[in-house]
Amino acid sequence: MIAWLGGRLVTLIVTTLAASVLVFFVLEILPGDPAQLILGVNAREDTLAALRAQLGLDQPILWRYVSWIGRFFTGDFGISYTYSVPVRELIAERLTVSLPLALMAIGLSTAIAIPVGVYSAYRRGRFADVATMGVAQVGVSIPNFWLGLLFILVFAVGLGWFPASGFAGWGGGLWPGLRSLILPALALALPQAAILARVTRSSVLETLGEDYVRTARAKGLTQRAALWRHAVPNALIPVVTIIGLQFSFLLAGTIIIENVFTLPGLGRLIFQAIAQRDLIVVESLVTLLAFAVILVNFLVDLVYAAIDPRLRIAT
Repeated sequence: MIAWLGGRLVTLIVTTLAASVLVFFVLEILPGDPAQLILGVNAREDTLAALRAQLGLDQPILWRYVSWIGRFFTGDFGISYTYSVPVRELIAERLTVSLPLALMAIGLSTAIAIPVGVYSAYRRGRFADVATMGVAQVGVSIPNFWLGLLFILVFAVGLGWFPASGFAGWGGGLWPGLRSLILPALALALPQAAILARVTRSSVLETLGEDYVRTARAKGLTQRAALWRHAVPNALIPVVTIIGLQFSFLLAGTIIIENVFTLPGLGRLIFQAIAQRDLIVVESLVTLLAFAVILVNFLVDLVYAAIDPRLRIAT
C-alpha cells in the first residue's frame, strides 16, 4: 500500500511538472508583447525595455521557466502585470467564489443523479426507466450556458427570486452569497447530473447481473435489499470516476457560466488575464488548475481503495 501511494505521488508531481512545461512554453510562443499591452502602442522603446527588464521578460526563456516554477512550488505565483498585486491574492479572492460554486454544483449533481440512476436501474424497462433516461438524454444535450440564460429569464427577471448577475459576497452573511450562486450552480449541475445518472444506471445494471447478487437473491434476500447491499456499493467505482472528472471540470471549466452570471471567479479571472495578455496570471492559474485536476484524480484513486478492498489487497 505504501509503495502504491508513493508511486501515485511521484506520478502526481511528474504530471504537474509536465503540465507546467506545456502551459509555460505554449503561452510564451503566443504573439503579443505584455509590455506593449501594458504601456500602449505609443510607448517609447526605452520605456518598453525598462518594463521588460522589470517584469523579467528580457531573461532567457529557460531561466524564466525555472525561476517561475521554483517560486510556484513555494506558493509565490509572482505579481500580476495588469493589477500589480500578487497573483496569489487574486486567486485566493476569486477562489472564494469558484470553489463554493463547484462544491454546490457537484453536490446537487450527485444528490440528483445517484438516486435517479439507481431507481431507473431498479425499474429497468418500465415507464419510469424510459421517462427518466429520456429526460437525462435531453439534459446531456442542453448546454449549461443556455440553461443559465433560461434560469435568469425565469427565476431572476420573471419571478425575482434570485439575482440575475453578480455576487453579493460573504461579508453580508451566508444566505446572500449562496443566493447568488444557486442559479449558476443549477445551470452547471443539471447537465452533469444527466451524465452521472446514465452512468449510475449502467453500472448498477451491470452489477445486478453478477453471480453474487443472484446468490444473495437465492438465499432469500429481497430485490431491494440485494440492490442496496450488494449492487449499489459495487457499482460506485465508475460513478466515483465520473464525479471526480466532473468536479475537476466544474472547478476549472466554469468560464462561460461565470461570464453569463458575471461572477468574479477563477473562470472570469483567466478570461480577463488572457484578454489582457497577463502571462504570469495565466501561467500560474492554468498550472494550478491542472494540479487541482491531477490531485482530484489522485484522491479518486484513494476512494477506489476505500470502496473496494480488493484494490487495497492488490496494491
